[in-house]
Amino acid sequence: MTPSKATPRNAVTGSPIDPQHAPAVTSTALLTDMYELTMLQGALAAGTAERHSVFEIFGRALPSSRRYGVVAGTGRLLDAIERFTFTPQQIDFLHATGVVDDATLDYLRDYHFSGSIRGYAEGECYFSGSPLLTVEGTFAEACILETLALSIYNYDCAVASAASRMVIAAHGRPCVDFGARRAHERAAVSAARAAVVGGFVGTSDLEAGMRYGIRTVGTSAHSFTLLHDSEEEAFAAQVASLGHDTTILVDTYDIERGIERAVKAARAGGGELGAVRLDSGDLVAEAFKARQQLDALGATSTKITVTNDLDEYAIAALGAAPVDSYGVGTKLVTGSGRPTAALVYKLVERADADGVMQEVAKFSTGGKSTVGGRKWAGRVLDATGTAAEELVVSAREQGEALAALHDAGARPLQVELVRDGVVNEEHRGPAALQAAAERHRASRAELPYDAWRLSEGEPAVPTRHLDLDGRQTLRG
Repeated sequence: MTPSKATPRNAVTGSPIDPQHAPAVTSTALLTDMYELTMLQGALAAGTAERHSVFEIFGRALPSSRRYGVVAGTGRLLDAIERFTFTPQQIDFLHATGVVDDATLDYLRDYHFSGSIRGYAEGECYFSGSPLLTVEGTFAEACILETLALSIYNYDCAVASAASRMVIAAHGRPCVDFGARRAHERAAVSAARAAVVGGFVGTSDLEAGMRYGIRTVGTSAHSFTLLHDSEEEAFAAQVASLGHDTTILVDTYDIERGIERAVKAARAGGGELGAVRLDSGDLVAEAFKARQQLDALGATSTKITVTNDLDEYAIAALGAAPVDSYGVGTKLVTGSGRPTAALVYKLVERADADGVMQEVAKFSTGGKSTVGGRKWAGRVLDATGTAAEELVVSAREQGEALAALHDAGARPLQVELVRDGVVNEEHRGPAALQAAAERHRASRAELPYDAWRLSEGEPAVPTRHLDLDGRQTLRG
């Protein structure tokens, strides 16, 4: 590795750059590893930077305990690529620290991705070897998107996959994201969005609500109860402010007394209590006791929501309990033990010195080899409409690949996301997020029963590669 110089200085004034007081920028261009730009410098010097290239994002295998993955982050990536341009301040930083030479800086000043991207539609399920994203352009412009694309897809797909499993375990009861305080403040916003793709119905994070049009949820914490001189005063204040149909946290002191006081406060406020929230103790036992007490008090319409370090296994254990909804925090934003989707970004095809496209692949040991050539993917369904196979076709031309998918009875999975540098607006924004959530419900419903198991096992759907050209792949 080539280290950068120790003290960044402004290239014009020569004064030290203090990152803590640098003005905020919206550019995503430096959300990358240094070697992306040093590779660019080497390729520019060698005269190979403009070779037409095809990169793919895929996973060699699903993370342990995942029988399927969920595509998420597409809308975020499209926004990020559009903002992947280098500001004068960033150019100054790269110059002052000696990261790359002047010729490379000249290239970066005018950088804007002008290639094309296709990929699995957001919300689709995916499996081992699925080509989730295909980035096509010159080596120079496609190479430097690697870290940005992987950081978004690895995190968002991991969170969406965990969310999907939690939704399965919930058996139709709504799940809400409460993870903002358990993640980096910006990651929490991304997690809220990915959770919606996986089937969650809301978030506590207001930034995510504003940015992505997600329903926001929340009432009060234990501190609100502790602020007041009595629990009765706290509950009365909440009802007076938020209405009788609010959700009251009843386990600050004693749950039984808390429920009694919460119901009484709501009725004094003009109606039945909306819900009680349980956040501690044996949630299964406490939910049964709470339901029994609420019914005995005549509060039969009052719902029960539970929180407290839930994951898919805890939610499944609550399946027989009279719980109406779940608030999930830490385990959601950390991928429920799988914080990355283990995706990689690899060059699979590039032009040679004569401009002829050549398949390329990595042939290293230890399970890290790759399959060369650009690919198209489809899902083969059996006579009952259940997914039976992920068919990945290597071919030069899209027409012949789609014909092969059609002949196999496969549903095509990839859509156009960017053409000649222009983003397809259909795949970003609040409407696209809701479409992704609906797409995921449909995609997950196609999967065989094994996909819905929470135990570890093989991918629910096998992946088969079909090479229509049979060309020899170049070894790197």
